[in-house]
Amino acid sequence: MTRDKLFLLFSDWEDPAYPGRRFYCEHCALMEGVLALFPALAQRLDVERIAWPRPRLPVVALVGEEHQSLPLLVLADGETSQYQTGLFQGRAFISDKDKILAALAERHGFPEPHP
Repeated sequence: MTRDKLFLLFSDWEDPAYPGRRFYCEHCALMEGVLALFPALAQRLDVERIAWPRPRLPVVALVGEEHQSLPLLVLADGETSQYQTGLFQGRAFISDKDKILAALAERHGFPEPHP
C-alpha cells in the first residue's frame, strides 16, 4: 500500500440482533462528514467503504481478524504515527476515532477538531 487507507462502514445496515431496525456507525458518519468538508484533503488518502457484517475481509487482509472495528486508518507501507494503536505484520494502523482525526491532521493537513 503506497497511501494511507481509511476503512468506513456503508451507512444504513441491519443487525440481526435488532430485527426491523436500520443503523449507521456514528464514528464512521463523523469521518464521512470530515471527508465531505475537506474534499481536496480527502483525496490524499484512499477511502474504502465496506459492508457491516463480519468477517470484513478487506480489513482482515491488512490487519488481521482481531482488528475489524471501524473506522480504521491503515498507514501506508513502512509508515508509523504517534497515534497508531496497533501493528500487524509490520503494518501500522489506528482504530480510535479521536486518534484517526489527529492522524488525519498530522499526516494529511486536515484541520483539528476543536478541544
